[in-house]
Amino acid sequence: MSNKKTKNLTPIQQQYTALAASREPKRSVVKNCLRAFVSGGLICLLGEAIRQALIAWGGFTAKTAGDPTVAILIALAVVLTAAGVYDKIGQWAGAGSAVPVTGFANSLASAAIEHRSEGIVLGVGGQMFRIAGPVIVFGTAAAFAVGIIHLIVRALLGGAP
Repeated sequence: MSNKKTKNLTPIQQQYTALAASREPKRSVVKNCLRAFVSGGLICLLGEAIRQALIAWGGFTAKTAGDPTVAILIALAVVLTAAGVYDKIGQWAGAGSAVPVTGFANSLASAAIEHRSEGIVLGVGGQMFRIAGPVIVFGTAAAFAVGIIHLIVRALLGGAP
């Protein structure tokens, strides 16, 4: 706990905070990293298997199979979230299930499921866009910044824009 937070606490509260911190179970960083690596890798392996199946049996090319693959992974994550399975996977896998696009789909679906009693617009839509809004804004800003940097680098290296 930082010093700023402990300044406002009474001595008894500081003792309690120290006791609680000492009793907190230790997290194994190596084990968590391995779990994230394995689970993230399995999600990517599943995505590649779907992509290869779309190429082999769906009539897609390597270039056009990406979008349907992502859509299938998102739909699968939403179904697993609705069934309560994705949250159990996320508890075990940690960042390995949160970082891929399936983690974002899980976040949106969880918000929709949790707030459905508040109505379609204010409950489901409002909560989903509260989560998706920052991702869309910062994703767009990052894409714009990367595009500007790309144009500057190409201009400096003498390439056509």
